[in-house]
Amino acid sequence: MKNVFITGGAGYIGSHCVVSLVKNGYNPVILDNFSNSRQTVLKKLKTITNKKIISYKVDLRDKSKLKSIFKKHKCYCVIHCAGFKAVSESIRETIPYFDNNIGSALSLLECMEENNVFKIIFSSSCTVYNENQSLPWKETIKIGNTKNPYATSKYIIERMLMDLAKYNKNWSIRIARYFNAIGNHSSGLIKEETNGVPNFLVPYIVKVAKKELPYLRVFGKNYRTKDGTCIRDFIHVMDLADGHIALLKKINQKKGLKIYNFGTGKGTSVLEVIRAFEKQTGVPISFRFSKKRKGDAAVSYCSAKKALKELKWETKYNLNQAMMDVKKII
Repeated sequence: MKNVFITGGAGYIGSHCVVSLVKNGYNPVILDNFSNSRQTVLKKLKTITNKKIISYKVDLRDKSKLKSIFKKHKCYCVIHCAGFKAVSESIRETIPYFDNNIGSALSLLECMEENNVFKIIFSSSCTVYNENQSLPWKETIKIGNTKNPYATSKYIIERMLMDLAKYNKNWSIRIARYFNAIGNHSSGLIKEETNGVPNFLVPYIVKVAKKELPYLRVFGKNYRTKDGTCIRDFIHVMDLADGHIALLKKINQKKGLKIYNFGTGKGTSVLEVIRAFEKQTGVPISFRFSKKRKGDAAVSYCSAKKALKELKWETKYNLNQAMMDVKKII
């Protein structure tokens, strides 16, 4: 059974990837500092997978501890999910975002090279794409004119990986450009954990539904969209997790770097998500419009045709299914 190191494996996307890894016969090893996640997730993963998951509490910038983990376990591939991820927070805390996201990636790559591990799947983001390009966004369009420090950190890491693949032919690097992950595992045991007011739409809706917050703030109502609110490509987190399995199964076939979009290929507005939630749960959501947030694009959705053609991956779940799964955590 191949060991797959998964950084940030106790986080939202990482924990769902762990479930898919076990289901597909891999042995996940979680590396997480639990700054954005909770250690209780480990017990929940054991319940879902019927397997005790190996995990280490480690900051990836702690090279000595990281090296000891690589010495202890033979690693087939690394899935690098760890990183700060909130756009608005990155604007307030720019230096910590660069230090954490870029510093962690550099430390990880150094440890991998020292231990002759040359396969990595990097969790990137649709925010690396330049705005005002023809939709749907394909992997070949322009990137780098980023709108916020979070996106910039992802872009810089992508550039690092591109150069690494270009000048060191040992590496097999896959960049997964995520669009907007929503939903949770059908058990309802793992989910997107948040403290305070969430930075992401569905966790915010959930807190309002549970009466932990009085209303949802919808940022912007006069975008040039069908209903004035932002449009995003919302992908069920289990579809996204299965995308990593598709990458893993093909990563041995060709060295070098390849980039894939992971989304549905369909744009959905913020108001449409609210209505879908209300329809599937029967819970009304009170909301108020607020001013636009800095760094938010008006519209983004992708073409996922490359992933279908080369990886045989496609989404299985729609927005309604995602909301039905969210109902289980209310």
